[in-house]
Amino acid sequence: MSEPVIDPKLDDLAVNAIKFLSVDAIEKARSGHPGMPMGAADYSYTLWAKHLRYNPKDTAWPNRDRFVLSAGHGSMLLYSLLHLAGFDISLDDIKEFRQWNSKTPGHPEREPQHGIETTTGPLGQGISNAVGMAMAQTRLAALFNKPGYDVVDNHIFVIASDGDLQEGISHESCGLAGHLGLGSLIVIYDDNHISIEGNTDLAYSDNVAMRFEAYGWHVQSIDGHDRGAADKALSIAKEVKDKPSIIIARTHIANGAPTKQDTASSHGEPLGEKEILGAKELAGWPSQPDFYVPQEVYDLFAKRAEQLLSDYKAWQDMFAKYRQHYPEQADLWDKMMSKCVPENIEDAIMPSIDLEKPVATRAASGAVMQEIAKLVPSLWGGSADLAPSTKTDIKNAGSFGKNNRLGWNLHFGIREHGMMSAVNGIGLYGGFIPYGSTFLIFSDYARPAIRLAGLMNLQAIHVYTHDSFFVGEDGPTHEPIEHLASLRAIPNVKVIRPADAAETIVAWAVALENRTGPSILALTRQNLPPCNDDPAKAKGLRKGGYVVRDADRIDAVIIATGSEVSAAIGAADLLAAKGIKVRVVSMPCTELFDEQDAAYRDSIIPPDVKKRLVVEAAVPLGWCKYAGDDGLIIGMNRFGASAPANVLAEKFGFTPEAIAAKVEKYLG
Repeated sequence: MSEPVIDPKLDDLAVNAIKFLSVDAIEKARSGHPGMPMGAADYSYTLWAKHLRYNPKDTAWPNRDRFVLSAGHGSMLLYSLLHLAGFDISLDDIKEFRQWNSKTPGHPEREPQHGIETTTGPLGQGISNAVGMAMAQTRLAALFNKPGYDVVDNHIFVIASDGDLQEGISHESCGLAGHLGLGSLIVIYDDNHISIEGNTDLAYSDNVAMRFEAYGWHVQSIDGHDRGAADKALSIAKEVKDKPSIIIARTHIANGAPTKQDTASSHGEPLGEKEILGAKELAGWPSQPDFYVPQEVYDLFAKRAEQLLSDYKAWQDMFAKYRQHYPEQADLWDKMMSKCVPENIEDAIMPSIDLEKPVATRAASGAVMQEIAKLVPSLWGGSADLAPSTKTDIKNAGSFGKNNRLGWNLHFGIREHGMMSAVNGIGLYGGFIPYGSTFLIFSDYARPAIRLAGLMNLQAIHVYTHDSFFVGEDGPTHEPIEHLASLRAIPNVKVIRPADAAETIVAWAVALENRTGPSILALTRQNLPPCNDDPAKAKGLRKGGYVVRDADRIDAVIIATGSEVSAAIGAADLLAAKGIKVRVVSMPCTELFDEQDAAYRDSIIPPDVKKRLVVEAAVPLGWCKYAGDDGLIIGMNRFGASAPANVLAEKFGFTPEAIAAKVEKYLG
């Protein structure tokens, strides 16, 4: 579609409407960041009025361009653009900026039905999400495009700030984007030289152009207030197919403010009534009423939406013909877009997995993934240079890269933070159930992305192996102690620590079906014996906790997770020989257990049994609610050590004998 030609005077009206909608909303809220929306208004308007493809009436259109405001503090820029472009952001919503239960919170929060593609605010996350979006776009294009049928040919546009590029995550994700040659990714860097403390030269003197050239990006530099230059640069960037593009737009923060332009105070404080009146006077903008938008501006964007509607309809017509000519591909498209997972998928997988011999749950997970790949085409991901250890490669499926856009296996390199933010972006784009993998200890690097996935109700699967001090000889630097508790503390995250191969199968089924947040699979390095005489009992994992060993009376309940379940069963056997009857509960996922009704929870952990023990090779934090006031928690209150795993189990008291002795003493 040809780019529209617009009267420069109308351009001026539209840019000022964006600026002053933003300024007025921030002033009304007495809170916000006016400088960035004012400084970025010129090129942002050019992008939305001439280049971005969208349909405000169908915000789920798969081939829409994605727009990511990585500089999330400038959220009013996004809300003003969405309002003018006809999305479901009304003028009243603009006036409710930063207020309770509004559509316009202080930083953008994912609301795709309103045109907000991802949650941004923590700097560097948005641009890294966009890298994942571009990865997803590139693979879907390779899977589905046919001669004459460009099912996927959209772009991912980003506005990033100085702060985004200073955060370490941007180095990880942007380096990966250049390595992969993601031509659909176009970043506009708002180079305004100002951060909260003052001029960026206080702490920042990177040569951004040289940095991104070194990454393998296409680089342009423009005056960010020259709309013609922005138009030309965007047109050029869209034609670059073999590498991502960055447009370095030199701007003035709070552009047009009489005394606060180019000042740090305009970054995060309302301008104030006097400054706003002065800015409006300089721009020839009415001082009253506030939130003024000329009808000509609404008409301009309405005309643009009408032009884009023809593009949208052409795509729909093309895809209808695609269905006729390529019915198998269209069927695959539907399955991937719906993230289809067969019902009771664990029943289909169990016959293919050896459930009788001891096996590390990381190895069991690897075997399970091979079967999932045959059943769930949406599954896609990789590891942070650890696939041989985390067992996450899909065999004989190739590696995604410049020379193989169909490869199933992603190689993120040693970039845990960038990996999980890109995994979020893959999930946000659509069509994929994404996963990323590393050692549990390195979830520290990925934690911000995990938290945001929980906040966004976003499906993402984290395959974290080497889940305890049983890592052994590598020592305390590689032995997670506090990580299970810290991850369980994040709202809307399911942490699943399976006890054997059968539970690992069900854990994967739960993760594949969990569409409302991230799932973390915490898996062992060491072999574990089967915990159930009947593997089907492992379906109890779906309820978070279930009985793996019972007794005709219950003197005590032992609650355990992961590798400690088999040790607890061993302890129960030793105690039974002494006439002490113990129920053993496997509790692989406390979040799922807490979702069950009281009747079920009480049937597993009877309220009248006060003698309860929890066994987990991690900090005890959080287990008191299950152990009760009279309970005993056998955990780790120190870092691990470097020694063979069996030695550490003995030294730290996690053998069946040590657990049984503690139970005896506890029961008196």
